[in-house]
Amino acid sequence: MSPRSPKGELVSDRYRIEDRLGSGGMSSVFRATDTILERTVAVKILAEHLSDDERFVARFRREALAVAKLVHPNIVQVYDTGNDGGRYYIVMEYVRGKSGAQLLQSEGQLDPDTTVEIGEQACAGLDYAHRHGIIHRDVKPGNLMVIGGPAGGGEMTTKLADFGIARATEQTRITQVGSVVGTAAYLAPEQARGDEATPASDVYSLGVVLYQFLTGRLPYEGASLAELAVRQQSEQPLHPSSYSENVPQSVGDAVIVALDSDPGRRFAAAGELADALRHGVGDRPTDATRVIAGDEGTAATRHMPQTATQRAPRRAAPRQRRPAPAAPQKRRGASGIARNVLAVIALLLLAAAVALGVVLISSGDGGGPTVNIEDDVNGQIDELRSVIEDNTTR
Repeated sequence: MSPRSPKGELVSDRYRIEDRLGSGGMSSVFRATDTILERTVAVKILAEHLSDDERFVARFRREALAVAKLVHPNIVQVYDTGNDGGRYYIVMEYVRGKSGAQLLQSEGQLDPDTTVEIGEQACAGLDYAHRHGIIHRDVKPGNLMVIGGPAGGGEMTTKLADFGIARATEQTRITQVGSVVGTAAYLAPEQARGDEATPASDVYSLGVVLYQFLTGRLPYEGASLAELAVRQQSEQPLHPSSYSENVPQSVGDAVIVALDSDPGRRFAAAGELADALRHGVGDRPTDATRVIAGDEGTAATRHMPQTATQRAPRRAAPRQRRPAPAAPQKRRGASGIARNVLAVIALLLLAAAVALGVVLISSGDGGGPTVNIEDDVNGQIDELRSVIEDNTTR
């Protein structure tokens, strides 16, 4: 099999390549025909530098086999995996639709009803995977495939893609210089710290996606991974309704809860986020009403269904009519000790990143801006000092 896999070439004497659907640093995806079952499929061929990594290939094969057991209408089905001439590939369901990244590129932002529908279906897929012991770890617009609706009219279906490659790349993204990773802006804070991902990590990532769908912008942005981490810990994004009065207060509340920097204060399961979105868009009261305390003792009340897991009340930002377009609002009332701890966390993050020489580059799916770590160590130190001063002198 040639590196470019031209049209008409057979992969493993079975899958005939038709055309290229997309490519990135980790893989290239092609539309192909399964000549045995006579159906259209998508074939993802891993990049050569990954195929040469024996440990990566072993992880990839294990995960691909595990994900192949996930059969759900909101997950892109994995059909097959193999090795053809030293190039590893997976064969997946071919989805005739657009990715969330393509929708953002063409629409700018999505209406609340469409966003909630996409969110509910994505939650259904995540919840099913979580119950089967699989965490996605790389939820972002480029990994949400949308059929119908804004992608072509008619009934809409959302499918989560790339389950089979997420866990296999977890160690690669941390230890290999120049590795292509998921867009950093969508990673949960605990993932950025190197902690084990949990279902709540996927909830956070989906929260970032939904915030972007509703507002047309990311909740947090930063010039470096250290700055992004500090903002995630010390700032709270503006309520989505601040950017558009069409966003129901309760829908925005649900997204803000999903974005909490503390995993214990987020929705513990994707199904809980789906419930909050569903009831929020209809603004219908339920049997349980949860009160969310504000930063200065004020309270906003939203309606949520009761769930099996009950936790402490979660905070939500107050509704603001006139957003400041520059940066998200600061969390108020943080003590000097807390700020110093955040500064130390940022320092450790940066030190680790510089030591490992990690360079985050775009995966080529248009999922959002990528946060890069500069090669100049002195420049990074100067930047970190500035970030620390900003968070310790206030």
